[in-house]
Amino acid sequence: MPNKTKSILTALLAEAGIQVNGSNPWDITVHDDRFFTRVLQQPHLALGEGYMDGWWDCPAIDQFITRALIARLDNKVLGNWRVNLHILRAQLLNLQNVGRAFQVGQQHYDLGNDLYQAMLDKRLNYTCAYWKDAKDLDEAQEAKLELVCRKIGLQPGMTVLEIGCGWGSFAKYAAEKYGVQVLGVTVSKEQVALGMELCHGLPVELRLQDYREVQGQFDRVISIGVMEHVGYKNYPTYMEIVDRCLKPDGVGFIHTIGGNISVTLADQFTTQYIFPNGMLPSIAQLAAAMEGLFVMEDWHNIGPHYDPTLMAWQANFEAAWPKLQANYSERFRRMWHYYLLSSAGGFRSRVQQLWQIVFTRPGSPQPDCRMV
Repeated sequence: MPNKTKSILTALLAEAGIQVNGSNPWDITVHDDRFFTRVLQQPHLALGEGYMDGWWDCPAIDQFITRALIARLDNKVLGNWRVNLHILRAQLLNLQNVGRAFQVGQQHYDLGNDLYQAMLDKRLNYTCAYWKDAKDLDEAQEAKLELVCRKIGLQPGMTVLEIGCGWGSFAKYAAEKYGVQVLGVTVSKEQVALGMELCHGLPVELRLQDYREVQGQFDRVISIGVMEHVGYKNYPTYMEIVDRCLKPDGVGFIHTIGGNISVTLADQFTTQYIFPNGMLPSIAQLAAAMEGLFVMEDWHNIGPHYDPTLMAWQANFEAAWPKLQANYSERFRRMWHYYLLSSAGGFRSRVQQLWQIVFTRPGSPQPDCRMV
C-alpha cells in the first residue's frame, strides 16, 4: 500500500510540475513515506498536519500550493469518510451560532499580542492591504484604510459601527483623519484590551460582543475581515443586523475573503488549527442574503493584493521568530509558516478573492464609491 499511494500521489503532483525530492523551489522533500497515504485519505488536513509534524518540507510552500491549486489537484483527490463527515457536520449544525462565536477569538486572535505586533504593520491591520502606490506594508495598510473611508463617504460627526474591529486600526484611523465616532465589536478580549489603549483619547469604543447583540443606529455599518467567521447559515442574519443598525440613508460596507464556489465550511486544516468554524462566502451566498434589503452599489475585487500582504507578514514573522520562540513552539512556527504561505498560494492561484462591497438601501442616493 505505501508504494502504491506514493506512486499515485507522485503522479498527481507531476501534473502540476511538482516533483517529490526534486530541486525546484516548489518541489517537496518527503521525510516519512506515511505522508503519501495520509494525504490521499485527508488531503487538506494531512498536508498541513504533515508539514507541522516534519513529514515533508518545501523551500517555497507558496509556489507549491499555487501550482497544486492551478492544476486543481485538490479536486482530483477524493476524501474518505472523515472528510465527508466534516462536511456533513457543517451542514447539520450552525457552527457559527452565538454559543460558538467566541471560539475563534480565544483560539486565534487571543494567541498573543506579541505575535501580531511583530507580524503586522504598525497600525495592526490583520486584513488585506492595498498596494497600488505603496512602497511597504505600512503604506499599503494605510492606503487600504483610506480607500475604505473614501468608499463609504465618511464626514466629520458621523457614527460608524464596525463589526469585527480587530485592534481598532480602522476605528483609530477614521476617528483621527475623518472626525467620526466609532463603535467596534470583536470576539477577542486581547484585541479589546490593546485596541482601547491604542485608541485612548479618541471617540472610539471597542467591545467584547457578538455582532448579533449590537443595538442602535449608525450612519455607516462596516466589517473588514469578519464575514469569514459569520457562516453561510448566518449571512441572512448578518444582513438583517446591518439593516437594523443602519440609518435610512446610510451606507454599508463589507471587506471579505471570498471563494469562487459556494461551500459550507473551510478546509479541515484551517478550521482545526487556524480559524475554528470559519468558511469563505461566495458571491451567490452574499447576494442571496442581501436580496430584498440592499442595493449593491460596488463590488471590487482586490484579491491580488493579498499575496504581497501575506508574504510581508511571513517575512516579519520569520524575522521576529528569535524573540517569539520563547513563547511559541517549533510546531507552532511550522503551522504558522504553512498557514501564511499556503494562503498566499490561494490568492496567487486566484482560487481565493478579496472583495470590497458597498451597498445602500433602495431610495438612497448612490455614493461615489469607485475609488480604485
